[in-house]
Amino acid sequence: MSLWILDTDHVSLFLAGNKSIIAQVAKHSNDVAITVITVQELFNGWTGRLNNPTQANKLTHLYTKLWETIEFFKVITILNFEQDAENLCQILQQSSNALGKKRIEKDLRIASIALVQNATIVTRNCSHGTPEAPSFIKYMVIRFILSRNPQL
Repeated sequence: MSLWILDTDHVSLFLAGNKSIIAQVAKHSNDVAITVITVQELFNGWTGRLNNPTQANKLTHLYTKLWETIEFFKVITILNFEQDAENLCQILQQSSNALGKKRIEKDLRIASIALVQNATIVTRNCSHGTPEAPSFIKYMVIRFILSRNPQL
């Protein structure tokens, strides 16, 4: 079976109750994972909301949603950013100006984990990233680089 890695957007939609994504995750639950990068992005989002003074009147709701997120982490496989993924990420960043941009750094880390795990990233962000390298193009560039350099 293939391993499917949900990107942060898909996890957010899952946690928000998107029925289509919930159904697909339930159907393939043994083959679905997230990355520690997604955990970081979600926690960063909750930290920002919880520390925002304009959200002070919504603390009960925000902490409940944070708690639900933590409960989700208990039941899904979370893939680590291990040394092989870091090495690959550094090689990829150096191989292309588009892949070296700071604003796609986390996406590239997720992609590196997926490549090391021989997994597929589930994303709907075809324009996520830079104008030079939307996510689906970045993924194809990475695959091309690896096909040309099997030692990576």
